[in-house]
Amino acid sequence: MTTPRTSLLRSRSGVSEPVTVPRDDWDAARIAVVVCDMWDTTHCVSAARRVIDMAPRINEVAGRLRRDGALIVHAPGGCMGFYAESSARDRARQAPRVRSRVPVGWHDWDASREPPLPSALGDDTPCSCEPGDPCTEGGPPYPWTRRIDSIEISSSDAVTDDGEELLALLEHGGIDDVVVMGVHLNRCVLGRPYGIRQLVYWEKRPVLCRDLTDSYHRDPRGHLRGNEDMIARVERYWCPTVTSDQLVGGARFQFQSTG
Repeated sequence: MTTPRTSLLRSRSGVSEPVTVPRDDWDAARIAVVVCDMWDTTHCVSAARRVIDMAPRINEVAGRLRRDGALIVHAPGGCMGFYAESSARDRARQAPRVRSRVPVGWHDWDASREPPLPSALGDDTPCSCEPGDPCTEGGPPYPWTRRIDSIEISSSDAVTDDGEELLALLEHGGIDDVVVMGVHLNRCVLGRPYGIRQLVYWEKRPVLCRDLTDSYHRDPRGHLRGNEDMIARVERYWCPTVTSDQLVGGARFQFQSTG
């Protein structure tokens, strides 16, 4: 059995400091990696720059886990037409469907297990601008068309933005452990039908790769501080986190532009 190296999963309880627990029983052949959105562009100039910055490390991590046997699922929401003729898109469409025991769709904040997002991280935050960048309003028509080109899509991967298709892929592969990375944490990474909340409702075991994610927010303390607060929220209410060096070695990712 090929496994990634021992990982330290970080989580929180209440207002306590984070706790790390070793995890050394990963079976790489029964892990999925969901790469959330990571589009070729987005309406926020600063956010698009950070996607470009982060994408090569996501590609490196996904490539290593792919070679170890993991299923890489590319989920660029709203871009399925671009991949209509690809083998990776066919893999998702052709996975034998299973019946979901819970609703599948977009999941906003869940009052049963988390407080509302603060205003700086709310769903109505249109962008996440760095000082000096023009601030643009989000909303349709959206500018993205596909996954950013610096992240490879292999013939052994799957492409989907459909929760039912993702569930079929996971069940068909006997996969419960799902590493989630990509953008944006306070919106799509949590809320999409292929996001963390949905995975938890399916009783899967999601883990957020915390150095390979980003958030939309307007935190006056700076971008990295706001992003760390969002990561801590996920650790407290939803799932543990890990870093890319824990998964595959190499250097932990750090943004070159921070705001």
